[in-house]
Order: sequence, then C-alpha cells, then structure tokens
Amino acid sequence: MLEECGLPYAIRPVDITRGEQFRPDFVALNPNAKIPVIVDEDGPLTVFESGAILIYLAEKTGRFLPPGGPERHAVLQWLMFQMGGVGPMFGQLHHFRRFAPAPVPYALERYAKEVRRLYGVLDARLGATPYLGGNEFSIADMATYPWVARHEWQEVDLKQFPNVEGWYARLAQRPAVQRGMAVPV
Repeated sequence: MLEECGLPYAIRPVDITRGEQFRPDFVALNPNAKIPVIVDEDGPLTVFESGAILIYLAEKTGRFLPPGGPERHAVLQWLMFQMGGVGPMFGQLHHFRRFAPAPVPYALERYAKEVRRLYGVLDARLGATPYLGGNEFSIADMATYPWVARHEWQEVDLKQFPNVEGWYARLAQRPAVQRGMAVPV
C-alpha cells in the first residue's frame, strides 16, 4: 500500500524469531505484540493490525477503497475475508508445514483442506470480477496477494485455480507490488 500510494516510509524491523515483538517499547505500539504496526508521524498516530492499517492508509490517501456505497462494502467484505479466513488459515498451514517440531497429521490435513476451500472461494470470486473487491484493484487484493504468493508453502498448484492464477499473475506485474514484496529484505 505504501508503495502503491508513493508514501514515504522507514522500515523498523522487528525480529519475531527472537521475540522482539514482546519488548515493552513494541507492546506500547501494539498491545497484542504482533506485526505490522505503523506510526504516522503526520498524526502522530499509531495503527496496528493489517486490515486497520490498510483502511487507515486508504482513507488518508483516498485510494484503493471506494468512498461509499456497495463498492466500498464489497472491498471491506473481501478484506475481512482475508483477515478472518485467508490469513489465519494459510498462516496455520504454514506453521504446521514449515515450523512445527514434528508433523501433526491432523493439523496438516485440517488446514490443507481449509486452505483449498478458501482458494475455491477466491477462484469463484475472481471468475466473476477481475479483483476481489470488484472491478478495481483495492486493499482487499493487497491484503490477500502476499498469502497467495506463498502458494508453494501451502503445496497448492495455482493451475487448479485458474482465476486465482490469472489474478496473481496480473498483480505480480505491478511495479509497486514488486517493490512492496521486496520489503523487508
């Protein structure tokens, strides 16, 4: 979003593998001790949680979130779909596939099945509209794209979801998406 809007920003890495998100200075920014967090020096205002950050930046810039009506609600619905489904379920599958100390067959089966179901929902939506929120690229696409970009972690072949595959390819060509995906290194 910052790249798409051309907003200046500075990255302050938080190494979650070392527990840096639990330091008192970070918990003061986000009481839930999770990344990301932004501090808007213009406010000054601190905003945490990905969806809240995207909505805040969209409202600040007037971009990537329609100002009202059914179009706005469509974008917000698909943003919440990512927040409540894609992020948590894809994240759990990533954890059990890549980071669990030992395989947990039940968890792997449960989350793999749910991830495939969610890809099916995405595929149906993207068969009806070019972007998740409708006809325009939006914060719903921005929130969902990084999870789909890790489809190999989920052991998902995008060819089985051709509408998702096409959407993914279109977004991958956006220069701002390319720059954003390179941050942090």
